Amino acid sequence: MTVTEPPVAPAPTPRLAARASAVGGSPVRDILAVTARPEVINFAGGLPAPELFDADGIAEAYRAVFAEMPARALQYSTTEGEPVLRAALAERACARGLVTAPDDLLVTTGSQQALSLLATALLEPDDTVLVEDPCYLAALQSFGLAGARIVAVPGDEHGLDPEALEELVVRERPKLLYTVPTFQNPTGRTLPAARRAAVAEVAARRGLWIVEDDPYGELRYEGERVPWIAAHPGAEDRTVLLGSLSKIMAPGLRLGWLRAPEGIRRACAVAKQAADLHTPTVNQLAAARYLADRDLDAHVRRVAGVYGERRDAMLAGLPGALPAGSAWSRPEGGMFLWVRLPSSYDTTALLPEVVRHDVAYVPGAPFHTGEPDRSTLRLCFVTQTPGEIAEGLRRLGAALRERA
Repeated sequence: MTVTEPPVAPAPTPRLAARASAVGGSPVRDILAVTARPEVINFAGGLPAPELFDADGIAEAYRAVFAEMPARALQYSTTEGEPVLRAALAERACARGLVTAPDDLLVTTGSQQALSLLATALLEPDDTVLVEDPCYLAALQSFGLAGARIVAVPGDEHGLDPEALEELVVRERPKLLYTVPTFQNPTGRTLPAARRAAVAEVAARRGLWIVEDDPYGELRYEGERVPWIAAHPGAEDRTVLLGSLSKIMAPGLRLGWLRAPEGIRRACAVAKQAADLHTPTVNQLAAARYLADRDLDAHVRRVAGVYGERRDAMLAGLPGALPAGSAWSRPEGGMFLWVRLPSSYDTTALLPEVVRHDVAYVPGAPFHTGEPDRSTLRLCFVTQTPGEIAEGLRRLGAALRERA
């Protein structure tokens, strides 16, 4: 007689790493998924306006690359990046006052990858990272996944306070300071030149890496350009400058770079080898060809002109849309406005009702690493036309009045 053994229950799979469970997804990505309906006027995203992409110029660059060097374009490349692209990017940095050689640069798959590589190369679990408050969300994700302890530096409408920074450096012994000093995400504020010099001096005197992220700096609508922190005396050997083509050419290219001293640049290259070997060759060659054949600066000026009009449209509509007692930033460039409603408003709790009015924003709370200001929100003004902005603010005002 055959005896049938009872089925054995499969053993559970091993658990996820603690860091994967502890760090949540991006609230911005979650909101974009909810607000994908075409009738929603979405001020939540950080997307450049697609109608302003130079699609013809980029397509022509790809055609030229495939016509002239198809085998090279489709082959593996070096981890550091295509020499012709690094040379073009170095030339642009030099033109903006920062002496840079091609070998100072590592090409990355978007500047977001640069943050991940730096976290891998610099951070041990429980190392301390200083950030602005509020701070770019994906940077908080990168540092959180590395197991870092994240501490916010106090500041004001002009950015972080260098004196508070020095006090925290002495007390917390951090590995690095992460900052978006020009047209910051999410506030749109720009750190003044005097504070940049003071930050560089603190880093030099106290021993601190500065990660200076600059995805928006070329999108200036008014005022004078402020030099990078990396260009200040004392910061030369301790600043990692991040750049990107996402906001000035096209985000789908996924092309960024980091400029760093040799030791940390080499460590990031090793980390990149483990991540993706190299950034796609064909995209690098096409971008280099575009930079050689086209006037990117002229294109950026055209884009900035349009974005400036859209910023002005949002600034003009905010007084009629927001309740009495609200305040907001007036950025000189970039993509974002930061709004603070009266303290009785909770923008996270209010968002579902606002979305029912077919408009959306990003609540401010997730941008804070400490105690959040729940009355704040971020508005992106570059993706919609002035007419759409006016209608979106009308809908937002109606939702806020219903709540009142």
